[in-house]
Amino acid sequence: MKNVNVRRLLWARGLRAFGDGFVSLLLPVYLLSLGLTPFQVGVIATGTLLGSGILTLWVGLRAHTFQRRALLLGAAALMALTGLGFATITGFWPLLIVAVVGTLNPSSGDVSVFLPLEHSILAHTVADEQRTATFARYSLVGALLGALGALFAGVPEILAAVFHVSVGGAYQAMFVVYALLGVASGMIYRTLPPTIAAEPETPPAPLRRSKRMVYKLAALFSLDAFGGGFIVQSLLALWLFQKYELSTAVAGTIFFWTSVLSAFSYPLATRIAKRIGLVNTMVFTHLPANVLLLLVPLAPNLGVAVALLLLRSALSQMDVPTRSSYVMAVVVPSERAAAASVTSVPRSLASAVSPIIAGYLLGLSTFGWPLVIAGSVKIVYDLLLLANFRSVPPPEEAAIRQRTASVK
Repeated sequence: MKNVNVRRLLWARGLRAFGDGFVSLLLPVYLLSLGLTPFQVGVIATGTLLGSGILTLWVGLRAHTFQRRALLLGAAALMALTGLGFATITGFWPLLIVAVVGTLNPSSGDVSVFLPLEHSILAHTVADEQRTATFARYSLVGALLGALGALFAGVPEILAAVFHVSVGGAYQAMFVVYALLGVASGMIYRTLPPTIAAEPETPPAPLRRSKRMVYKLAALFSLDAFGGGFIVQSLLALWLFQKYELSTAVAGTIFFWTSVLSAFSYPLATRIAKRIGLVNTMVFTHLPANVLLLLVPLAPNLGVAVALLLLRSALSQMDVPTRSSYVMAVVVPSERAAAASVTSVPRSLASAVSPIIAGYLLGLSTFGWPLVIAGSVKIVYDLLLLANFRSVPPPEEAAIRQRTASVK
């Protein structure tokens, strides 16, 4: 039964990732087609992240008073309404309101309210020894379906060329598809047991014993998220559109392959973590990826820039399953939902400031200053994470260290 529930969550994660994959690429071109400026695109991207962060924080802190399934169903309904809102509204201020209260994701990764809920369920469902591998599968499914979604972003241009429909109308139809994916996700969540992730001996609780650890991690993740906000997929696509005058279909192909490379790095991250540990895996794969990010704006042509982005993608996401597994491992089991929320919220709140700055910078220059800032901030995060948490192993690594010490 536990494996069945994991598969259900993976299906839902895949559907949402597919929607995020095409929406994150279509969002900037759709908004520009409505007459919005790059700065206003950045403002709306900020609104999506800010709203998701606030909602995720509230859900995480109050999740112990609600059934996980009920919260997931509510989030799926909100996803459907968000898609319908963007499909029917064209004004900047109304769109900003929908962005703030909705679930739209301008990033290639999951920064929504679904994340802490699904993470807490997965952590309760599998044993410690299977936790990292399960999170790797979760990330793998998200990346692969997100890659297909990126390819799907080229559909509006195909529809416009073949059937002679307006590109704007085709863009709006894609947001209707996003809404339908929310409905489909809700149907999957309905099949979950009402009491999933609720264990009588360790009932869900707000942060208490794990508070200091979680807040410290959240502060570091805030720094990483602030850097990441400069290069959310919507704005990275906007930079490619401006710098190299790419079409949506070509950009979608590029992001398809970056997502595929990221996807296949997740299982590899699990194997590396078994050898060198979760924290070391997070840092020693993330650090070189950020150096590559610094080099992208210096590329002499599109080919070199794409090569650097692809190579970065093969390394940059290995910290995703390992980070999720680490957070779930080092906190008290009953506080996992709150911990998942408090540590994932910075990915929305801290990164919410960055897109406005990035949009402003892209309006001034096509050099790629947002990429330089992002790489620099993320390098600082890597070094601080290594310095503060290398000596705090998860239970399975602590057991290995104890056995090794006793043999010596």
